[in-house]
Amino acid sequence: MRKIRSFFSGILVLFSCLFAFSHQLKAAEPGEYITIRKEGSSKIALVLNRPDAKGRKEGEWAATVDAVIHEGLNFTNLFSLIEPPLNVRESVDKNSTTINFGALNSVGAEVYAGGRVFEKSGLITLDMEVFETAGGKSLLKKTYQGRKDELRSVSQAFCADLVELLTGKKSVFGSKIVFVSNKTGFKEIYKCDFDGYGLEQLTNSKSISLSPAFSPDGKYLAYTDFISGRPALHIRDLSDRKTSSVIKSGISIDPGWRGSNEVATTLSYEGDQEIYLVRPDGSVSRRVTNSKGIDVSPSFSPDGRKMAFVSSRNGLPQIFIQDMQSGDVKRLTFSGRYNTQPSWSPGGDQIAYSTWEKNGEINIFVINPDGSSLRQLTKNAAENEAPSWSPNGEMIVFSSNRQGSKKLYIMSSTGENQRRLLQVEGEQMQPFWSLFR
Repeated sequence: MRKIRSFFSGILVLFSCLFAFSHQLKAAEPGEYITIRKEGSSKIALVLNRPDAKGRKEGEWAATVDAVIHEGLNFTNLFSLIEPPLNVRESVDKNSTTINFGALNSVGAEVYAGGRVFEKSGLITLDMEVFETAGGKSLLKKTYQGRKDELRSVSQAFCADLVELLTGKKSVFGSKIVFVSNKTGFKEIYKCDFDGYGLEQLTNSKSISLSPAFSPDGKYLAYTDFISGRPALHIRDLSDRKTSSVIKSGISIDPGWRGSNEVATTLSYEGDQEIYLVRPDGSVSRRVTNSKGIDVSPSFSPDGRKMAFVSSRNGLPQIFIQDMQSGDVKRLTFSGRYNTQPSWSPGGDQIAYSTWEKNGEINIFVINPDGSSLRQLTKNAAENEAPSWSPNGEMIVFSSNRQGSKKLYIMSSTGENQRRLLQVEGEQMQPFWSLFR
């Protein structure tokens, strides 16, 4: 009953609001996509050798680089990291060494990566080379540079290139997650790096700030704030920190970007609670939905031609899809009592959402935009809400109270490898994974 009351109270808060207010890093572009994966294996077997370094200072940098790269590649869940064999490198003469590919193959490695760290022109320089072990072919040879305080970014730049090289997809490295936390006693907006590092508080309204969403180009942050006493949409230009608001009576909540020049939001100034498109300056572009009932939580296909949203037009909240040109609407979800918080994948082929199930759990499902291939990602883990896709579509961030209070978790797009993202006081909720880096 506590679970049901918790979720139902969240729904009531939203709907009562509606009714009440009605390194600069120097590196070349990565090479072409290389397919390296053993048959039947879901992970790439990689030997990562600690970068060479001369001197104590360079040795410390090398240790940091090695730790960051290991941590980053483990985060992706794409690699099986194998300890380097003792004879992975053999001396040719006193000035040079060669890679022992036989030793690498003997431990099951498919890929080998190594390099060196040194200082050049006041910048930390990381030279890295990646090899296919079966034939000893060099796949990547690249130099990365940055200041001392950018060592983490320098290391992750290599990780990003390695992932793209071996999978053909953009990585999560460099992306940001924005979310709501009450760690100060108020619900404020925060952001962090994709892996939970670099926590930064973005709002300080000492009120209630909700539903943050970055524009696809990373220029704007849209969110709802109760600082005026009613829920109102704010759009902050992150370059100059100027904030615009929707100046309309009633409420303006629940933003979802359509491209980087329009954000959809629910407004009630014409009476009913409908979804409108709003420009970054806060002016209304046009009305999108037109039906009895509450329409909220817009999420757009990558091309902006279709919008998934939540509506109570048929009774309890369900997810619908609207064609933005014709205005045609079809119902997407039919199972589950409450289906909310749709999130369209970057590839456009899946929509994740939250469902309140009959057993009182709240779980995350994914479904194809045509209504096929319904799949459950979370189960037996209390309340799981607000799914948001990583920029490459390989992961999902969400909030869950499986350990008591609400915290942020991540999982693969198939529901595997679910784990906690942040170790932060208070509750964290409503995460949004940015599409920019």
